[in-house]
Amino acid sequence: MFMGRGDLTGDEWARLRPHLPKSGQRGGPWASHRRVINGRLFRQRTGVPWRDLPARFGKWKTAYERHRRWSADGTWDTVFAAVLADADAEGRIDWSMVSVDSTSCRAHQHAAGARRRPRECREKTHAPAAPARRGARAIPGRAHLQDSSRWRGRAPSVGAADHSGQWGDAPQLIPVMERIRVVRLDGGRPRTRPDHFGGDKAYSSRRNRRYLRRRQIKHTIPEPGSQRANRKRRGSRGGRPTGFDKTIYKRRNEVEWTINALKHFRAVATRFDKRAYVFQGTVTVVAIRLWLRG
Repeated sequence: MFMGRGDLTGDEWARLRPHLPKSGQRGGPWASHRRVINGRLFRQRTGVPWRDLPARFGKWKTAYERHRRWSADGTWDTVFAAVLADADAEGRIDWSMVSVDSTSCRAHQHAAGARRRPRECREKTHAPAAPARRGARAIPGRAHLQDSSRWRGRAPSVGAADHSGQWGDAPQLIPVMERIRVVRLDGGRPRTRPDHFGGDKAYSSRRNRRYLRRRQIKHTIPEPGSQRANRKRRGSRGGRPTGFDKTIYKRRNEVEWTINALKHFRAVATRFDKRAYVFQGTVTVVAIRLWLRG
């Protein structure tokens, strides 16, 4: 079997195959999952239009439609959860600390012009309720990522969220933390709580610190000068100074290495997908790919 650069290796395919939907459940036999996924990986890595996929990956529309459907019905999220569970069982997730940061994803002009009404999807969709208008300019998004990898820069986040670029970072901390859920293969409750949390001053707020304390998660978040001055101005009502460990804070750059690893794929660095849920699926596919490499 011919294998191009960036395609799944035999070992990676063997690890991924058990978590994929069974072929032929509806509409007759499906095209090879492995060939179609390799086509998607080629597109994520190079950023080429779907119509320009090389012929060795089969019909471009098959690759696109399967990616769109699996992004809409949560299949990619299910596969990602299974891959994370395997990684946790192998001890490849470091729960001693999780770091968070955000990055902007520039929307290309090809991401504009989505249909007023999305095409119907038979599966339960995770697509956003408000469709974009035809010809509307796509809004650049910000992806919030959590890194909990044992090998720095090699394995990506265990939680991610995408939102409009105009939103602030602090309100997104809790939604991203709530997405952390790693199933245990030996049974028991899923792992949802890291031992420590690290983030820059953009995530500093009373609400976030109360949330982390309530969940008994130690945290290292620098306090902005404005918040520190306001606390001192209020005197005893301002509360105690926040603790800060410079040594632990140095580990926060692990999430930045993760962002760099994700953005090596051009379809992540620049958003070409017209709809947010499809772009979220694109990021998830890349995360799956990096975890398989790890």
